[in-house]
Amino acid sequence: MMGVDVWERRGGGSEHGVVSVGKIGESLPLVSIAPIIPPSEVAAMDWDALEQAVKECTACPLHLTRTQGVFGVGDRAAQWFIVGEAPGEDEDRQGEPFIGQAGQLLDQMLGGIGLRRKEVYIANVLKSRPPGNRTPLVGEIASCGPYLERQIELVQPQIILATGAVAAQKLLASKTPIGLLRGRVYRYGTHRIPMVVTYHPSYLLRSPHEKRKAWDDLRLAWRVFHRVPPDGQDL
Repeated sequence: MMGVDVWERRGGGSEHGVVSVGKIGESLPLVSIAPIIPPSEVAAMDWDALEQAVKECTACPLHLTRTQGVFGVGDRAAQWFIVGEAPGEDEDRQGEPFIGQAGQLLDQMLGGIGLRRKEVYIANVLKSRPPGNRTPLVGEIASCGPYLERQIELVQPQIILATGAVAAQKLLASKTPIGLLRGRVYRYGTHRIPMVVTYHPSYLLRSPHEKRKAWDDLRLAWRVFHRVPPDGQDL
């Protein structure tokens, strides 16, 4: 395919479990991290039902500390679907993914390949903010997984850009470090949607020396979307 490697996800499904919230001696109950709404029901929801389910979700302990569920934003018929990790403090407060400095950088990244924010659809793997912006836990990712999968199914994009290790590893069902996932074209789901992996904007803010690699990833995604061969016209 256009002179680049194409890798496909094998298998699928979500993992579930149960965790105990609190310290030894505290009288806190076990909290299920399995979705309260069965994934089969989530997979049949329309946009309104899905957004309401996210707002009311209590499937994992994160609902106890969040301000609100952060659903997604953008064109629901977009050709590009951008996947991030989880809401941060600003996102939790305002209810929209990718705002603040990371969102501004994402807008610049999209602008570099001729896209505006309103032309894409943006969603996180997690819909609730982890306390202190810590890395999402496996059970939390599993709980939110059906929501993201349904969003992708409803949008039916032409390409997915996975930003950061959490997004890439979730969508690829992989534990491979993001540095080794970059530079390839993957196929996601039954519709075999092309997917490209890049670094999360928040990581790039901390590690600006990696921006060159992120630009290479965006160029790869642009070529895949426009079906431009490696020796053809480029950005």
